Amino acid sequence: MTGADCASVCTYAIERIGFAYDLKNIIDLMRYLFPLPVPQRWRRRLIALGSGDPSRLICSALIAEAFRAVHYPILPKITLTRSRQAIEQILEIRHSSLYCPRDFDISPFFNVVKPTINRGFDYKALHWAEAPSLAAAPVPLVPEAVRAGGGDGTIAA
Repeated sequence: MTGADCASVCTYAIERIGFAYDLKNIIDLMRYLFPLPVPQRWRRRLIALGSGDPSRLICSALIAEAFRAVHYPILPKITLTRSRQAIEQILEIRHSSLYCPRDFDISPFFNVVKPTINRGFDYKALHWAEAPSLAAAPVPLVPEAVRAGGGDGTIAA
């Protein structure tokens, strides 16, 4: 990616910091990703693709829109066109509200950077806090002040 396109992607995202979360998009995305009792080819048509309000978004849609602004592919739909001389691939960018975080991870156009793994991550060297024992500190079901009040729900002074 060129430096100018990288700057454009970052600027696009920074300008949208503070936008409201699009809960309707989350619901639509769940309806798209989870099987419905309709053929898969019709599922996309059954969803509304979010609220339609440009000031509401979800994280993956924001990232997808930022890359779409510079025509950088994530997981494009690829159509092959054939002629006598050549075969050409035509890329079509999906609607930004249909992307989820996994799409960036599996995209052949993104390199997911996990620096701790690249440097020889050793999970045995991690220092874990010990989980507290449940038997060591019993939690009363009824607060002490209510029990002292005689059981009628009043609190003793």
